[in-house]
Amino acid sequence: QVQLVESGGGLVQAGGSLRLSCVASGRTFSIYGIGWFRQAPGKEREFVAHITSITTITQYADSVKGRFTISRDNAKNTVYLQMNSLKVEDTAVYYCAANAGMSYEYWGQGTQVTVSS
Repeated sequence: QVQLVESGGGLVQAGGSLRLSCVASGRTFSIYGIGWFRQAPGKEREFVAHITSITTITQYADSVKGRFTISRDNAKNTVYLQMNSLKVEDTAVYYCAANAGMSYEYWGQGTQVTVSS
């Protein structure tokens, strides 16, 4: 299995930027697809972005498309989520998750992102 730790969250004004990091343990990190999810207070967890394990194909939720960019550095066992043009509605706890097949099996503890108007 793999352990994931998110970092980089914080408070930012609307229109600003943050970069989240997801650092994974394990020598086989490169075989996992990695997704970012978020959960706002009182709401269900929602999908944000995904990057595949080998071809690094990316996928984004419509709500963040054109503003967020997911990338990975396998040498550092790290996946990034660059968030630009942040909106108040982006406020949530952000989680990364690892997918070795058809489902996300491993999850981090999350990092808080708060966007102020």
